[in-house]
Amino acid sequence: MEKDILKTLVPINSLTPENFRELANQAVIERFPAASQLFKQGDHDSYSIYLLEGEVDLTSASTNQSLHVKAGSSDARYALAQLKPRQYTGTATTPVTIARVDSHLLDRLLTWDQTTGYEVTEFDGSEDTEWMMRMLRSATFQQLPPSNINALFARFEPVEVKAGQAIVRQGEPGKNYYVIKAGKASVSRKTDQTGKVSLLAQLGDGDGFGEEALLSGAPRNATVVMLTDGVLMQLNKKNFDALVREPLVKWVTLDEARMQAQAGAKLLDVRTEDEFRHGTIKGSVNLPLYMLRLKAASLDPKNHYIVFCQTGSRSCAAAFLLSQRGFEVSVLRGGLGKLAHAA
Repeated sequence: MEKDILKTLVPINSLTPENFRELANQAVIERFPAASQLFKQGDHDSYSIYLLEGEVDLTSASTNQSLHVKAGSSDARYALAQLKPRQYTGTATTPVTIARVDSHLLDRLLTWDQTTGYEVTEFDGSEDTEWMMRMLRSATFQQLPPSNINALFARFEPVEVKAGQAIVRQGEPGKNYYVIKAGKASVSRKTDQTGKVSLLAQLGDGDGFGEEALLSGAPRNATVVMLTDGVLMQLNKKNFDALVREPLVKWVTLDEARMQAQAGAKLLDVRTEDEFRHGTIKGSVNLPLYMLRLKAASLDPKNHYIVFCQTGSRSCAAAFLLSQRGFEVSVLRGGLGKLAHAA
């Protein structure tokens, strides 16, 4: 019943069926007793809240204005007190049911639909857009401008692959970024000292790989082999740099980094342990780039991190990996080498 009501709400009612299903799957339906406060005047939350059942009073302490909204009315087709900071306090006058929708997701889906929605069928003629939805849900791609998302979908190229096929090989230069549309793959690395091969991870539908070499300019640091037949979506380095790396990696100068640190940002040195012990910026924490995938969960996602290395190459890759996991990250332009030169 709630989904039927969602289809009538503005601007949700303008979404395509595929994008409506995506939004509806992530919408949170909540029920509250009478006299419950749903939100406060001055709130800066990132949600659109719709009244599905019951009645709500909207009151403003600053203007003494009040509004009464009843589910099913024309006013209830729109999100309650949508302007941020919220101009009203919302209080349930009866038991109510509300839908809490992520405003950013709604806006991105609307943008996708209303700008270049036709492009998403140009890859191979199929109507399978599930892999795109998985990309849209990732923290990385939610940070990109909608126009970049549209361009990415237009420039990805489908590649059919077979079980046992090596997609990237350790030590080779990076040329492409990949997203698994269908299939499974293994990630392994050979150590220089012993020649032992270690299995690092298994990837499946929606997972991306190959970004580290493109971001750092270094050779591939692992080998990826398909475990099953499948389809990859391939993006070349030129498009990856223009559409993903440039808008996603936020470079800061030393002065800007100092201001961010004074405001509470944490310094993260992504060089090796030996480099860190030899000298670093006072107050920084060491998390080497090669350990970042395994240890990122030890970082506090509430913090803003300023990452740095010796030149900016490794920290660029680290920023991308952390952004994939939802962290707010800045990169010190030029790294420690630039600081030494300036000194």
